[in-house]
Amino acid sequence: MAEGRSAEGTNNSAQSSDDVVDDQTAVQLVYRPQSADTLVGLRVRERIKRTGLLLRGVFLTLWVGQWLLSTVGRGSFDVVSTVLFLFVILVVWGYPRLQAANVQRIIGWQGEYRATVSPAGITCRTDHSTLVQKWSVFQGYRETAGHFVLLSRDPNIMYLGVLPKRGVQEAEGLDRLRAVLDQHTTRM
Repeated sequence: MAEGRSAEGTNNSAQSSDDVVDDQTAVQLVYRPQSADTLVGLRVRERIKRTGLLLRGVFLTLWVGQWLLSTVGRGSFDVVSTVLFLFVILVVWGYPRLQAANVQRIIGWQGEYRATVSPAGITCRTDHSTLVQKWSVFQGYRETAGHFVLLSRDPNIMYLGVLPKRGVQEAEGLDRLRAVLDQHTTRM
C-alpha cells in the first residue's frame, strides 16, 4: 500500500506541474454570447467559403435584372415587381441576421460562458454544459477587430467557434491567446 500511495503522489505532482504549465499558457475568457458574435462568425465563414456569398450575389443579380427588364419593358414601375424586388433585397440582407438571431436563441439561454484556451484545446463551460474541443477539430482561425473565429475542418465549415475579445480579462491575455492559436492552428 505504501508503494501505491507514493506512485499516486508522483502522478499527482506530475499532474500539478502540467496544470501549472497549462495555467501559464492558458487564456480564460468570460462572456455572454450575443447575436453580433455569431454574425461575425457567419461573415468570416462566407468570406472563406464564398459559395453562399456567390449564390446570394447571383440571386440578387437575377432579381435586379428581372426588375429592370420589367420596368424598361413596360416603361413604368410595376408595383408587384418592385415590392418583390425590395422583398428579395431584404431577404438577402437579412438572412445572416436571422441565422445569428436563431443561434442566439439556441445558445443564449445558457448564460455566461467560461472558455479556457490552452495547448490541449478549448474548453467551454456554462452552468448547463461543458464542451471540450481538441485542436484537430479546427482547420484554422481568422482574427477580426473584436473576435477570433475558429473554423471547423469539415468541407462545409459547419461549426464555428467565436471567441469575443471582450471576454479576455487580463491585459496581456489577447497576446497570449493569439500565440496559443498561432501555435496550434493556422491563421486564415
